[in-house]
Amino acid sequence: MRLVPTSAIRFSMGLALVAMLSAQNARAQQHFDGAKALEYARQYVAIGPRWPTSQGHAKAEEFLRARFAHDWLEEDKFLASTPAGAMMMNNFIVRFPGRKAGQIVLATHYETNYPLKNINFVGANDGGATTGLLLGIADKLREQIKTAKDHKLDGYSVWLVFFDGEEAVRQWSDSDSTYGSRHLAARWGRDGTLTQIKAFLLTDMIGDKDLDILRESRSTDWLVNMVRQAAHKFGYEKYFFQSEMAIEDDHLAFVNRGVPSIDIIDMNYGPDDSYHHTAQDTMDKVSARSLTIDSDVILETIRMIDAK
Repeated sequence: MRLVPTSAIRFSMGLALVAMLSAQNARAQQHFDGAKALEYARQYVAIGPRWPTSQGHAKAEEFLRARFAHDWLEEDKFLASTPAGAMMMNNFIVRFPGRKAGQIVLATHYETNYPLKNINFVGANDGGATTGLLLGIADKLREQIKTAKDHKLDGYSVWLVFFDGEEAVRQWSDSDSTYGSRHLAARWGRDGTLTQIKAFLLTDMIGDKDLDILRESRSTDWLVNMVRQAAHKFGYEKYFFQSEMAIEDDHLAFVNRGVPSIDIIDMNYGPDDSYHHTAQDTMDKVSARSLTIDSDVILETIRMIDAK
């Protein structure tokens, strides 16, 4: 991704206490298991660098295939034209069916930066943490489907997408970046899938221990407001939308085609963003607490979209 700078009724004390404790208990039960997502991320990042055409990339593909071997998995392979020549890339799409017509797409990118292939850049936060996050959310979706009589989610279908080729191959530009999302958005535009997408939620770099998710200025307003409401429900307001700027990222291919979209991203990674795209982007910078916050808010946002 690349930064683009921008401008009353009183209740008795007893009843109130019962209500307060009930609300707290209900809220506690909703918390996502961020430690499990962190462990998924740790296993994934242990593969090492995962730039396209590398052995690590092939191992990353095998990792995802194994995790989703019993799910509705589609591999979206395509030949990307890059400044370094033609490269085979591969998006992964995992579908969890719902009762309502249409789908919510939750996405990340899973590869690492090609130009950084010689510095052991493992992208623990940049691709690794959100891959672990989506793997953890997949567990929650499977649980919901398993306990449902019709084996469907109580709402829209949820599709998890793992994009390839988000990073530039030489230097970030409109044509040298976001290969996987541009390819898939164009394909889904041709076959009519885009018209069925109720919301597109992109996650990027949100495993950071010092979590500070910005308000990406080209994201869809009503989706931003839903995320804000979800964060408020859990008391997470301080982690969301304290600053605003435009970001070039995988959501733009969908924004540009009229799909309601949001980029959930923390672009301030380390002191003065000093860990971003460096060998310092390692697992010790990633937090189970942050992944819990992220997933609590994302799952509540999905619930709110279902009810919309």
